[in-house]
Amino acid sequence: TMAPFFLSRQALSVGLILQTTTAFQSQASFTTRTAALTSPLIAARPALSQTNNNRNTNTARRMIGSILDLLSGGDGGMISPDNALKGRPEKMAGIDGLKHYVLKNDLQEVPEGYEQCVFGNGCFWGSEKAIWRLPKGIHSTAVGYCAGFTPNPTYNEACSSMTGHTEGVRVVYNPKEISYVDIMRMFWESHDPTQYMGQGNDRGSQYRSGIYYFNEDQKRLIEASKAAYEKQLGKGKITTEVAAASDYDKYGGLWYFAEPYHQQYLAKPGSRPYCSAQPQGVSLAAFDSWCPEDLKEKYQPKLPESFWKQHGPVRGCSIVRFDNEPISESSY
Repeated sequence: TMAPFFLSRQALSVGLILQTTTAFQSQASFTTRTAALTSPLIAARPALSQTNNNRNTNTARRMIGSILDLLSGGDGGMISPDNALKGRPEKMAGIDGLKHYVLKNDLQEVPEGYEQCVFGNGCFWGSEKAIWRLPKGIHSTAVGYCAGFTPNPTYNEACSSMTGHTEGVRVVYNPKEISYVDIMRMFWESHDPTQYMGQGNDRGSQYRSGIYYFNEDQKRLIEASKAAYEKQLGKGKITTEVAAASDYDKYGGLWYFAEPYHQQYLAKPGSRPYCSAQPQGVSLAAFDSWCPEDLKEKYQPKLPESFWKQHGPVRGCSIVRFDNEPISESSY
């Protein structure tokens, strides 16, 4: 039978992850924290600080989450709303008044006339950086937990797959300077949307691909571009979750900010250059070939093809190698 082979393959995968994890933590610390994380008492929720030690602890927890998903078969699945952690009414501490580490704007504000885009495509560190580097029109980016059932979750809770959230990015942008289509194109090209419940080595519902619309125009643009990109990839069905932001109002809302130390993480000194996304090196088809006719004038891309040829995602995650500052318009 295949069972011995399957078990040995799973054991090897787990062993490799455990070996990597112990590079970040002492064995005693790792054992204790593993037990705490996998215990039914996970809702105890120890507070996190912004120290390097806790960054390493969270790296271990990310790996442990992937271990648990490997043991369960790798697809993660989705927890039901009734079984999700209960959460709390208090919003994330430290977000009020917090400025974007690179762009210097308030993370929460949405200036008049500006719009929002929310998506998830794997580990949120690299996903966020890809957007804040766009050359114009981005007021702020933030990382957080979206499309779940637990109000005001913590990182530990989201990593447990017990909240229903996926790691996400919230973009506040000026539609006069950059089109929703430009941001959406970066979303599609920056990961492999055919991977179910994960990206690369990060497995589970907390790493699922998803994009969430705030109006009917966004919905139509997402669906049309998804159909076009699925044909271009030619490797099976795109499994990206597409849903209305309002679908999550009954759970407290679509979006919750992550802890301050996660915000613009890759731009900060001492950050670990990690990215799990799996770009396929395939460009989205020409805008005019898939965009609904009545939306073409309003949503014309603001970024030219010369930008994508010079700075578009290539196969394999490379965002961690790039500068943190926004791309200069003179570079393409």
